Amino acid sequence: MAPIVRQINELEKEFQSFSDDELRGLTASWKEDLAKLLTQEEQWKRLDEILPEAFAVVKNAARRLTERGHTFTVCDQPMKWEMVHFDVQLIGGIVLHRGKISEMATGEGKTLVATLPLYLNALTGRGAHLVTVNDYLARRDAEWMCQLYSFLGLTVGCIQHDQEPSVRRQQYACDITYGTNSEFGFDYLRDNGMATTREQQVQRGYNYAIVDEVDSILIDEARTPLIISGPATISTHQYDKWKPLVEQLVRKQTMLCNRIASEAKEAFDAGNLEEGGLLMFKVKLGQPRNKQLLRMMEDPEKRRAIDKAELSFYQETRKEELFALKEELFFTIDEKSQEADLSEQGRSFMNPDDPNAFVLPDLISEFTEIDLNQSLSDEEKEKQKREKQQRCDAQAERIHNISQLLRAYCLFEKDVQYVVEENKVVIVDEYTGRKMPGRRWSDGLHQAVEAKEGVQIDRETQTLATITIQNYFRLYQKLAGMTGTAETEANEFHDIYKLDVAVIPTNRPVARKDSNDRIYKTRREKYNAVINEIKECHAKAQPVLVGTVSVEASELLSRMLKREKIPHNVLNAKYHMQEAEIVARAGQPGTVTISTNMAGRGTDIKLGPGVTERGGLYVIGTERHESRRIDRQLRGRCARQGDPGASRFYVSFEDDLMRNFGAADRMTKIMERFGLEEGQELEHPWLNKSVETAQKRVEQRNYLIRKRTLDMDDVMNNQREVVYGYRNEVIDSEEPRPLIYEVIDEAVPAKVQEYLGTGRPDDDANYTGLLQWVNTTFPLGLNKERAQFETRNPEANAQFLIEKIKDAYQRKSSHEEPTAVKSLERYIILNAIDRLWQEHLYAMDALREGVYLRAYAQKDPLIEYKAEAYDMFVELMANIKNEVLHNLFRSTSNLQAFENFLATLPQFLLKEHAPAAGSAAAQSIPQPQPAMAMAGGNGGDGAGEMKLDLPVRRGGPKVGRNEPCPCGSGKKYKNCCGRVA
Repeated sequence: MAPIVRQINELEKEFQSFSDDELRGLTASWKEDLAKLLTQEEQWKRLDEILPEAFAVVKNAARRLTERGHTFTVCDQPMKWEMVHFDVQLIGGIVLHRGKISEMATGEGKTLVATLPLYLNALTGRGAHLVTVNDYLARRDAEWMCQLYSFLGLTVGCIQHDQEPSVRRQQYACDITYGTNSEFGFDYLRDNGMATTREQQVQRGYNYAIVDEVDSILIDEARTPLIISGPATISTHQYDKWKPLVEQLVRKQTMLCNRIASEAKEAFDAGNLEEGGLLMFKVKLGQPRNKQLLRMMEDPEKRRAIDKAELSFYQETRKEELFALKEELFFTIDEKSQEADLSEQGRSFMNPDDPNAFVLPDLISEFTEIDLNQSLSDEEKEKQKREKQQRCDAQAERIHNISQLLRAYCLFEKDVQYVVEENKVVIVDEYTGRKMPGRRWSDGLHQAVEAKEGVQIDRETQTLATITIQNYFRLYQKLAGMTGTAETEANEFHDIYKLDVAVIPTNRPVARKDSNDRIYKTRREKYNAVINEIKECHAKAQPVLVGTVSVEASELLSRMLKREKIPHNVLNAKYHMQEAEIVARAGQPGTVTISTNMAGRGTDIKLGPGVTERGGLYVIGTERHESRRIDRQLRGRCARQGDPGASRFYVSFEDDLMRNFGAADRMTKIMERFGLEEGQELEHPWLNKSVETAQKRVEQRNYLIRKRTLDMDDVMNNQREVVYGYRNEVIDSEEPRPLIYEVIDEAVPAKVQEYLGTGRPDDDANYTGLLQWVNTTFPLGLNKERAQFETRNPEANAQFLIEKIKDAYQRKSSHEEPTAVKSLERYIILNAIDRLWQEHLYAMDALREGVYLRAYAQKDPLIEYKAEAYDMFVELMANIKNEVLHNLFRSTSNLQAFENFLATLPQFLLKEHAPAAGSAAAQSIPQPQPAMAMAGGNGGDGAGEMKLDLPVRRGGPKVGRNEPCPCGSGKKYKNCCGRVA
């Protein structure tokens, strides 16, 4: 790339002699040239040719703004332009244009790097998107870099959370658009899954996107899909009913575990290590965070006894003993998989009167028994089956509610996974520490946590539209990304997004000193050591940035610093703008800033006066994160652009990462070998390796979770593309009538085949059923004689019906205004698609959750999921067509026009002898032949004549059953004319 960089710099020197208008003229001429090229491939080829000139134009524009001391405001803050692209930034820009990820250290000016490829790719007129992690950064970067783009004659838009659709449409119409991943994704879902006209759609295509902080967006946020949901139609939860019992159960378990722990302590004191280890393993199963257990794990001897007991029980030969051990508790907890499971003792406590309360009935055998019972009529059989199904659903709901409440009480901690604000449970993002208002855990878990905290329990939500982050970004023709840390996840970027990672050298050598981790036995000792370190730095006015994993840890450190009377700032991860300002000031002398690991990402920390001599910014990590990448991110906050800086992590054996994924044996041996005393620390490069091994295990596990989410969504994605493609075809069509006729041409033969078979002699043809379906769905007025289905083969019957239906529809439409008919036809198809697609998503959710159980039958859940999903999709498309047919003659754009259409149809009464009450001449009404279903035939010539049964209209006042009959017979109405009414 060095020759290209040299060429850019030479061209930039030439452009210095150009006037502003001449420089802008290049943008206009390039846009004109590219507009003449019809295919995207030709345009991309041309972009590669003009790359050196285009980059030189952008660099020259930045130089002009700098030399003129250009001032402007960004997010209401006055700023001055002081940036010209370095050579390494030009390299970063080339990498981004080629559709790769450029890894650039913090402080290398990624925001400015993005201007190069964005300018170049925006020249095609197809739009270029820059995706960031939050609204504040999107607005800040758009307002900041807009100075450069506007100078060169390009327009810049910015998508913000509360914008109206009309405003969003304008922003997307700009040459370059900034916004967050969720806003882009939700706009895609709204455009394709909810908009009913082209005017309601805001996006205009997926040409080129650069994802800023690409690791955060494409990896950390990719475990949860984007979902637009609405309240479920029915709510059947019983969380408030079961909460008191679950609360009591958790209390009983705590008391039981404390008692077992006391017995274990006595066993250990008596020197019986095996007995003590077994008892403490039981405590670990029932309460992994029990305080006595954590205290005993500090002692190497006891720790080894507990680990030995655990290993022995997980052997194949002792499965039954392990099961018996679990049954002695009320429930068991698995922290790694975040599951809680009731034992028999727990189940009998929850429902002492009903031993089968937690057993789901075997519906197949029960339904078979009902079907074989000859004494029951068909209606009674259906009724019994319905009752059994309802009982099974109620049972399943109860089991599910109790299971989710247990998880809420035992695995989800307030101020760690969530906070309570304004009578609502707000999820805290485990990676950024930011609150995520509006997001809810699925599958009833959020309601269980709401019940636990005693806040208002909101209704369940139902998915209306969904897409994973991975599949949204795969829509782009060309995708690129930039971040400070992508190398550790290079394989995943390549496997899923086909993105390669290129590490860009820093502009100046990195002068940061990364010290070995300090490892302590307990969290208490670790935090005391962190406070002492902060005190030392604060005394010599060296700024400190303390990174924590959770909100709870940052609040604990804040309380400890207050006790020591050390002034400090805490980032509460709520206000992004305020957050960025606090982080920007973190490099001033003597400043202490506590933040969750990722708060304030995207904001530069510039060192204050005299800080360089004191060693620069000191970054302290209070815990290793599950992902090595996020630790590297935290380290990278100091020592930007060759500044001095230092970093160190503090770890304890009680940290979640070490407890769940650290090699227990190894840690115990380390503790024994070094004979750790209270407050004593360990520090060695080998130990760093041990921690990294634990992190690799978690990264691998999380990658598999994301991969499985994606594999499942790939199935949905194929279906989504078909459905959304069909929707857009309907929205874009000038003439929807051919689409209606297409539905008739496809759905009617399928229905004919369903009733008549393929026409083979051995097929059981149901002519009556077909006639009934036709007359129920369309006002054709066919009867057996006029239909003559028996005289034709199924293909001819289908053709006969298609012609009749199209003719009837033509006559209906002729009474309505043409433009209104077009809108109505679009609405009929879109309404069918949307309603049934939502039901399909609901069914797919249920399938995804249940399909994992098939692994017990030695079947691959993914293959099973694909097979069933395909069958369900085929059924969905057939149902959409049938729904369109069903609504074709039941919808109108104008009531008056519909009444005119009805007036052209021969009308007759539903009942053969139904005199209008109050009419003396009731008996003289001519009586038609019996009619079938909704529309029937009455003799006549029947040549395609449409007929419609209408209900009986009363000619006079309503007559009560016991009143005298109005015909004058002297009898009661119920015994006279009312008898046949």
